Formats: sequence, C-alpha cells, structure tokens
Amino acid sequence: MDMKQRIADLAGDMLRAAFPEAQGLPEDLAALLEVPPDPAMGDYAFPCFKLSKALRMGPPMIAQKLAATLEKPEIARVECVGGYLNFFFNRENFARELLAAILAAPEKWGSSEDGKGKTACVEYSSINIAKRFHLGHLSTTVIGNSLKRIYDFQGWKTVSINYLGDWGTQFGKMLCAYKKWGDREQVEKGGVDEMTKLYVRFNDEAKADPSLEEEGRAWFKKIEDGDPEALEIFQWFKDVTLRDAMKVYGLLDVKFDSYDGESVMAQKTGRVIRELEEKGLLKDSDGAKIVDLEAYGMPPCLILKSDGATLYHTRDIAAAIYRKETYHFNKSLYIVAYQQDLHFRQLFKVLELMGYDWARDECEHVSFGMVSYEGQAMATRTGHVVLLDELLTRAWEKALEIIKEKSPGLENKEEVARQVGVGAVVYATLQNNRIKDIDFWWDRALNFDGETGPYVQYTFARCCSVLRKAPDNTAAPDYAALTDDESQALLRLLSRFPEAVAEAAQRNEPYLVTRATTEIAKAYNKFYYEHRILDDDAGATAARLQLTDACRQVIKTGLYLIGLSAPERM
Repeated sequence: MDMKQRIADLAGDMLRAAFPEAQGLPEDLAALLEVPPDPAMGDYAFPCFKLSKALRMGPPMIAQKLAATLEKPEIARVECVGGYLNFFFNRENFARELLAAILAAPEKWGSSEDGKGKTACVEYSSINIAKRFHLGHLSTTVIGNSLKRIYDFQGWKTVSINYLGDWGTQFGKMLCAYKKWGDREQVEKGGVDEMTKLYVRFNDEAKADPSLEEEGRAWFKKIEDGDPEALEIFQWFKDVTLRDAMKVYGLLDVKFDSYDGESVMAQKTGRVIRELEEKGLLKDSDGAKIVDLEAYGMPPCLILKSDGATLYHTRDIAAAIYRKETYHFNKSLYIVAYQQDLHFRQLFKVLELMGYDWARDECEHVSFGMVSYEGQAMATRTGHVVLLDELLTRAWEKALEIIKEKSPGLENKEEVARQVGVGAVVYATLQNNRIKDIDFWWDRALNFDGETGPYVQYTFARCCSVLRKAPDNTAAPDYAALTDDESQALLRLLSRFPEAVAEAAQRNEPYLVTRATTEIAKAYNKFYYEHRILDDDAGATAARLQLTDACRQVIKTGLYLIGLSAPERM
C-alpha cells in the first residue's frame, strides 16, 4: 500500500474534476507531495504553486477548488493553508489497510521490482594482498554490502566484486623475500603478519644491498610471464590473505561473487592499449603514454610508464570493459573513498572517449569520507592503524560485558554479543551521509539508549518479547485503538519506509534506511510507553499486537538492509 502514490492519484482525480479542460499540468504529482513538518498540519501536503501558471489562478484559490471535489473515504479531510492542500488520513482505515499490507508480505515491506531485468555491479572492500584489513577498509566494505542488499531488495540482479589489489613490483619483492628467508609453515601459521615481516625485511636489506631491487623486479617479471613456481607462490599468498580476510567478512556477514583483481585485468590491458592507439587517443609524454584530458579540465591520464608497465588506470579501463561485456550491467558502482574522485572522473572520461557511452550514464563513483578512531586519524606511516578484526573482536567483548550486566539470565550471550558488538560498529559507519567523516568512539557506538545499533536491535527484541508474552487472542482487531497520536506517528513512519529504501537505492545512500529504521524504533518505544499493549479489551490488544508485529518485521528488514543481525532476545 503506497499511500503517497494513492494521495498523488487522488490529487490527479481532483485536478481533473476541478479543471477538466486544463493543459500543461505536471505528470508526476507524487514528486510534488511533501511531508508537513508537523503532523498536526496533515499527513501529506500538495503544493499548488507549480499549477498556478497552467491554470492562471493563484495557489490558494487552486487549493480551495481542489478541496471542493474530495469524495474519498480513506481521507478524513483536507485543509487549505495558503497555497497548500493538506491531506489528513482516515486514521482507522489507514491503520487497517497499512497493517494488512505489511503483514501480507512478511519481511518484504519496502521491496519492489523497480530493478527487475537490470544488473548492478558493486565493487567494494577491494583489499590488498599481503596487507592486514584495517579500520580504513570498513566504510567501503559495509557501504558496498548494504547497497548490494538494498539493490537486491529493489529487484536488481547484483554482482558483488572484491577487486583485489594484487599487482605490482611489490609482489616480486615479496616472492624474492620468501625465497631467501621465508618458511612455508611459518607463513601458513602467521598469515599476513608473516608476509608483512618478509616484505619489511626485504626493504631493510635492500638499503644495504641495492641489487635486491633488481631481483625483486625479476621475480615480478616471472609472475607477468607466467612462470609456474612464481604463480604458485603468488596464488598461495593470495589464498593466505583471503583466508585471514574471511574471518572479518564472516563477522560482518559479507560475501562476494567475484574476487577478480588487478592481476586478472593486467592480462586484458593489451586490448585497451590497441584501442586507444587505433582511436588516436594515446599520446607520448617523456616516453610514457597518456590520454590528454586538458580539454575536460583534468590532468592527463597515464596509461603506460616509460618502461611499458601498465598503471591503475590501464587495468581499471580493462576491468570496466570486461564487466560490461561479462555481466551486461545497467549500473556499475565503485565504492571508493573520495580521495580517488579525480581517478574515477578520468577513468569514466577515457572510456567515454573510447566510444563507451555507458561509462557516462551507468558508471558511478560512490565516494565516502575519512574514518578516525577516538579523535585520531588512521595513518600507516605513524603506526596508528586499528586492525579491523581486532576492532570487531573488541566490540564483541565489550558488548558481552554490557549484556552480562543488563541480562544475566540470557542463554546465548556470546552470540547476541557478537551480533550487538559487530552491529554497533556497522551502524556507526552507516548512520550518516556517507561523505561525512566518521570518528568512531566506543561509548557512543555501544550505547543502548541513544540512536545506535544496540538501541534499534533492543527495540526489535522488545517487539519479539511483547509478541511472546501475548496470550492467544482470536478477537477481531479494533483499529479505532490505533487512532491516537503515538500509533499514528508510528504508522506514518512504517508507511514511508518503502520510500526510504527506494531513495537509498536512487542516491546510493544506506544511511536513509538507517535513519528510517531508527525513527521507527524510537516511535515504537514511545508507543510502548504510552499505551498498554496487552489490554483488557481484546480488540484493542489484537490491533496493538498487529502494530507490534509490523514494527518487528520492518525493523528486522531495515537492520538486514544495512548489514545488522536482529537478535530476538537481549
């Protein structure tokens, strides 16, 4: 039940009745509708200002003429305020119809088929081989995971891509270090940390013996040339890195359809270079090869180094073309920090110049802000790096301490603590506009009383508790019991949840779902404290239990869409 669209359709009927000969009226009336800042002003407001020119009449007069045509039972009344026509729902009918719609499709409220027949590629996380997963990777991972879920929920077919950073001379150096000083058993046991030690040792030794640099380049050349031994070690390094990363992905419940990284795309760059040459786009620049983008207000895009080596852009161009030809996407999202904005503007422009118009219309850089930890920015050079597995484990432990204090009788404390602790970290990342910088603080993230993940999860558990305690009740719901302000405020938020999901997909902004879900949780808690749900009146009890069940389902959906679990007991 889309009340916004129903009001828009009703406004259209009223327009045709009041002005049957009118021409040039807006077609999408739903886009004109507004939510009044105060519920006392109505459930929706229809501004008449944009009709004034076509109808040659002042907005207040238009509103009055429209109001005179109202003949719909779902609308209790309309009011003309200035140039606005304010609609007030019939509260009892609204409650009945909305709850029937939500409960008819369990945990699907807000889903749609808007993306049916369309494919979206979503590139996110994109970790580097032989490097630890740190807090700086959190935003791309959870934003991408949430957008994948939101797009799926809107009917899209999604392809989630972890574009591994697994190409470059540093891998030749790592192989060289392993051959000289490494031990397979130690690397298997120590994982990425052991590989990092080997790489650090290589760089230290190379300062005293510069010939090591040449050996490192030689090993990378072996990787490029497909040497069996080099490829076996290189693939093993990737496997060990992903094994470590899977621990984090497991905690976050993040999965990928593809792990094709730069090493795969490096093998496809020959075609890119040939096409650029054939189309006259490649130019010499001090021995290197570039695409000149000065006419578009950008510095040149470097395609080949003077030694013939490819660069990020070369491989990214190959990756974009490969994904289009393989997945036939209608949209390709790159969830990468805002510092790479120029890189993607250059990438999309070069693809467009190559004749791939889809790069202009279907490729999008979904950027996000910086992450700091309790007031300190992440900085690898200074050693201030918060490892993500350690952060999530610590969140789990802290949540367990709180749960032991608040709910000592809870049976599955460990599992709930994991869901709450990890959820607190994810929620803190997705609670604001993605471009906003994030400063992570424990006391904020794990607060059960503020606008946090634990607060929303606790509200879900509260709904579950109310439903468990409810006696068998076969009485018909009395929806007149839901005409009070608290119930109606909650119903309005539930009715608008689909709009929040659709807008989140349109704008690639998961926080819109976070905010909508949080507002529902806040409204439910107000309703819970103001009204006795398990009442002596069986009809009122049945109606309030339906409202509780609807909240339970929608909160669970909202939590899922942003990547959080919904524990039934806390």
